[in-house]
Formats: sequence, structure tokens, C-alpha cells
Amino acid sequence: MIAAARAFLNNGEVASFALIWLTLVIFGVVMVGSAAIALPGNYLVKHLFYLVVAAVGFMLIIAIPTSLMSRLATPAWFVTIVISVLVLLPGIGLEVNGAKRWLRIAGFTIQASEVAKIGVMLYLASYLARFAQTLPHEPKRLFIPLGMVGLVLGLLIAEPDLGSAVVIMVASAGLLFLAGVKLRYFFLLVAVLLALLVLLIWIEPYRMQRLTSFSDPWSVAFGSGYQLTQALIAFGRGEMFGLGLGESIQKLYYLPEAHNDFIFAVIAEELGAFGTVSVLLVFTLLILKIMKIAKRQLEVRKFFAGYACYFIALVFACQLLISLGVNTGVLPTKGLTLPFVSYGGNSLLVSCAMCAVVFRCLIEEQDSVKGAPRG
Repeated sequence: MIAAARAFLNNGEVASFALIWLTLVIFGVVMVGSAAIALPGNYLVKHLFYLVVAAVGFMLIIAIPTSLMSRLATPAWFVTIVISVLVLLPGIGLEVNGAKRWLRIAGFTIQASEVAKIGVMLYLASYLARFAQTLPHEPKRLFIPLGMVGLVLGLLIAEPDLGSAVVIMVASAGLLFLAGVKLRYFFLLVAVLLALLVLLIWIEPYRMQRLTSFSDPWSVAFGSGYQLTQALIAFGRGEMFGLGLGESIQKLYYLPEAHNDFIFAVIAEELGAFGTVSVLLVFTLLILKIMKIAKRQLEVRKFFAGYACYFIALVFACQLLISLGVNTGVLPTKGLTLPFVSYGGNSLLVSCAMCAVVFRCLIEEQDSVKGAPRG
């Protein structure tokens, strides 16, 4: 904790990264308060409570050396599997709207897919730190991480939570590509994943309905296209500069999940195209900074830290693109949070935990520079 405070005060890059992160966190508090203002349940108070918990978790994780994180990779993967199995068991998993994605423990709910992001990140970063250099020459080593990650994805799909599974799938495939997997194996992997995704959509009627309705939502504006049409109305009402913070009409029971999956639509209605683009720019800065940090870590042969940061950047980028695509009708409707901004304790906690890992990498990098001999 002391090291984190010292690095924050003395290192300009840490401070700039912290500023971007805190901007998104504070903006999230404002938007959750605005989007949920008409809903019963004190969502803003709950979000602030989750933020306090996330801050405690952040300080705990930032104190863990990356060398210890690497050693915790296998236990983290097993915890992910256990939680992903428990949510599927009758009488244990909490079912909401036909999906069993949560465990209730001591009054708190734990979402399996959010835990999976941490578990897969630690496992893949640890595995690639050991074998990335031999991976291009020994393709058989690719089957081990594919099997381990595939098991996690299979359990998430069984819940079902296809959206989170796609995020982890894309981030994992992207990380393997960055680790140097040969293009022919990478393209084969992408083709298999796409075929599997098409199959999963085809065998579930509600997924097919979402796919067909998003292509022409206005034809089913009071059916399966309702959420998307209301979101598009919000974007249209916002125009260039929006109606003003707190002035959204769509959040008043017209747009379902306005504080969560469709918070981008509320941002567009209240802050307009200018506000929406500004949010995208801040997210882009965050993702590019994490990728820059990851690149530097690999250059100094800190492979675990580098691959972990790349995975985090890919997860944030994927969630951002899917959230924007769903809200604008570019992608089929799918429940997925916007990191730091949407309401949701698990999402906020895990997103902040991932940023804590990046901060830890920056702190260790700064300490190594200070400790390096000067010639």
C-alpha cells in the first residue's frame, strides 16, 4: 500500500493511468445515479458500497507481487471451475430469468463469469510465461491451454452466459496470437470458434430470435426488438450534445436495464454524440496505455506481467465494443456490462482488480528502474 502511494506521487505514468481509471469510475457513479434514479432499490447507494469493496480489493491486490500472482494461477483456475460448477447445481446456484450465473454467499452474490476472467487471465499468463517462446515450434503445447480455457467456457455456456464466454474466448485467442502462435494454427482456432459460436446460436431459439430481430428491430418493436428500438430512440433524442445530465426520458421505464446493459444509450441521450465519443476516447486511452505497459513488460522479459496486461486490455476492449455494438444495433442484443460504468458489483470489483494488476506491474517496473545500476 505504501509502495502504491509512493509510486502514485512520484511516477507520472502511474498518475496518468490512475487519472484515466478514476475518471471512468467517477463517471460510472454519476451515470448509475442518473440511469437508476426512477428505480426502487437505492441502486446508487449499492453501487457506492460496491465501489468501497472494490477499493479494498484493489489495495489488497496491488500489494501482491506478480511473482506470487503467477504461482496462484493454478489454484485460481480450480476456484473458477468450482464456482462455475456450483452455480449449475440445483439448490445452490441462484437462477434469474432462466439463467444460473450466481452464487449467494453471506448475503453477497458471486458471478461465475466475472471470477472466470481473473482465473483465465492468471492461468494463461502463467502458462505463456513458461512456454510462449517454444509455442511457435511446438504446436502441441497449444492443446493444454485450449483444453483448460475450453472447460471454463463450456461451463459458462451451460449457465448460459454466452456474452461473457465470447469476451473470454476472444481475449484468450488474441493473447495466444500475441504469444506467437503460428498464423495457420491461429486461423484454424478462429474458424473453430466461429463455427462453435454459430452452432450455439442456432440450437437456442431465443438466440436465433435475437439475431433475426436485431437486423430489423422496428418490425418487432413491441416484441424481441423492444430493447434495441428504445435504445435507438435514446441515441436519436440525444443528437449532438444531449438533453442534459439527468434529463433522459428512456430511463423512465421505457428502456429495460438502462442502468446496466444499456447504460450507453442513457449516456447518448443525456450527453449526446459528444459525450459518447468522449467516453470512447477515455476507454481507448485506458486500453492503449495497458497495451503499452504490456509491451514494455515483455521487452524486459517479465512475461507473466506482460501477458496478464495484454489479456486485461483485450477484455476491456472486447466488452467496450460489444456494449457499444449492442446499444447501437450493430450486434444482437446481449446482456454485458460496460466496465466501471454499468451498475453491477461483480463487474466493478473484477474490473478494478484487473486495473490493480496493471498498477502492480507499473510499480514493479518503477522499482526495477530505480534499483538498476547507473553507468
